[in-house]
Amino acid sequence: MGGGRMGEALFAGLIASGAEQAETIVVVEPLAVRRDELRTAHPGLVVSDAPVSAPTVVAVKPQDVRAAVGAAVGAGATRVLSVAAGVTLSALESAAGGGVAVVRAMPNTPALVGAGVAAIAPGSEAGDDTMAWAEGILGAVGDVVRVSEPQLDAVTGLSGSGPAYVFLVAEALIDAGVAEGLPRPIAERLAVGTLRGAGVMLAESGQGAAELRAAVTSPGGTTAAGLRALEARAVRAALGEAVAAATARSRELGTVRP
Repeated sequence: MGGGRMGEALFAGLIASGAEQAETIVVVEPLAVRRDELRTAHPGLVVSDAPVSAPTVVAVKPQDVRAAVGAAVGAGATRVLSVAAGVTLSALESAAGGGVAVVRAMPNTPALVGAGVAAIAPGSEAGDDTMAWAEGILGAVGDVVRVSEPQLDAVTGLSGSGPAYVFLVAEALIDAGVAEGLPRPIAERLAVGTLRGAGVMLAESGQGAAELRAAVTSPGGTTAAGLRALEARAVRAALGEAVAAATARSRELGTVRP
């Protein structure tokens, strides 16, 4: 339910991975213009303005979650996965009523390019089969971890908001390269390539972040000089404060019922 960017990322990932065929997915989208766009972009996809009796992913705005969950359950859904930010399991289960297995997820925007990371937390009636179902959906667009619901606020602060921190670092690196005399297109290419390469090394080298950092830091060298400047500006502490602030805000938003 919901044919916006995140909803589209999820069903497109399922189709691209071969986990589902376009014809087996029903996208419920209230806006006629958007329904037409989705049909054009994804031939064979079933797009409707009404829910169907099937396991349901709710990918709507937080204020619309209660109505969407109620409509899905009213149509016969007995299993619901919500990717709406800040909507608690208690609120989801209240909207769903008894007998419905509910899972709450916190994905992030790199899911739009198949490189997301998400955390899922089970409701009171969500067993291993339901959690595996949720992992299968979110796993089509990235990595998935299981957490308890209270940990989802920290997930939001770290990986949910994390892409914006990385984009800020990229902006700063590009601007710094320009300030040192590089043409902006070259500075951008170098910064983006550096972030991409470092990410791949973190994911695939089998080494931890601290180990990799030490390996590229020669005593008295250029990297050591740069790292000293970052530590002097308390960049490490600033990132910690950013995650803490985003986590606290997530907790605040979770106290507001949709």
